[in-house]
Amino acid sequence: MNFLWPQFLWLLLALPLLVVVYVWLLRRKKKLALRYASLSIVKEAMGAGQSLKRHIPPLLFLLALAAMLVAAARPMAVVILPSEHETVILAMDVSGSMRATDVLPNRLVAAQNAAKAFLADLPRHVRVGVVAFAGTAAVVQRPTLNREDLTAAIDKFQLQRGTAIGNGIVVALSELLPNAGIDLEAMENGAGRERGVSLDQALQEPKDGKKTAKDFTPVAPGSYASGAIILLTDGQRTTGVESLDAAKAAAERGVRVYTVGVGTVEGETIGFEGWSMRVKLDEDTLKDIARTTQADYFYAGTAGDLKKVYQTLSARLTVEKKETEISALLALAAAALALVSASLSLLWFNRIL
Repeated sequence: MNFLWPQFLWLLLALPLLVVVYVWLLRRKKKLALRYASLSIVKEAMGAGQSLKRHIPPLLFLLALAAMLVAAARPMAVVILPSEHETVILAMDVSGSMRATDVLPNRLVAAQNAAKAFLADLPRHVRVGVVAFAGTAAVVQRPTLNREDLTAAIDKFQLQRGTAIGNGIVVALSELLPNAGIDLEAMENGAGRERGVSLDQALQEPKDGKKTAKDFTPVAPGSYASGAIILLTDGQRTTGVESLDAAKAAAERGVRVYTVGVGTVEGETIGFEGWSMRVKLDEDTLKDIARTTQADYFYAGTAGDLKKVYQTLSARLTVEKKETEISALLALAAAALALVSASLSLLWFNRIL
């Protein structure tokens, strides 16, 4: 536990002094009681239970003081709170490599089924959008609360050539932050010119002078609390914006990009329309994307793994651990202890402490 004002903890040293004062007062009262003709009469009247009861209200009050002093130091603790994620963008790979059958029945179908299960587990107040990417990237469903529309959009995926992971991230980012000034047309035009175009090259100043993605002040990675991107792919970029450049753009806007690697590291050889290629999972790239944006990478080597990954993501986006100030909770506990202390004292002895 951390404290914003730790200097206030020195006040806790006053508590032992209060205990000393309390013991001194008890002895003083005991001496006064010796004036009675017979002390045994007083002890018999009080009884053992009464003797124990008289210490409970002061003890509770002492605990209340301790809680108040700790609260004054403004303690910080990691607690589980409801997540503030209100919008989630699913960026899903629909490139030819997703027809590989190392994840049964194939990578694409397994991803579709897991994504639909993920939608069913999410709270109804969370909006979800869907971006599909292959050689280019496009929004197939704007963020919505309608799970039926989302399911229909996912079912309509068609495999295409090329894998532009960076484009998928940037399109998802522009959908999550529509006012960020990201010029998607410039990105797609730039991405078509050469295989390894960077994000800076792709996002040029438009001719009409509109604000671009460059005109902003970077924020801390992971600081955007109202949305997140979930990227599902085999991680092998073949065209478009550099994946890590796109991840950096998301990080500078505080958006986390959770990455899900579907397939196996050893991969398999697939053929289509007279050509064949070896498709393997590029875990290093996906781990770097997640690390850059302060998110997490998940490996899904089987259809069962993929469903478990989405279940984990659903739980993670519903609740999250945060370091937050708990002064209010301690102050509330102190007030409750003080109230109980005073109530017991009034009930048992007709006085407050």
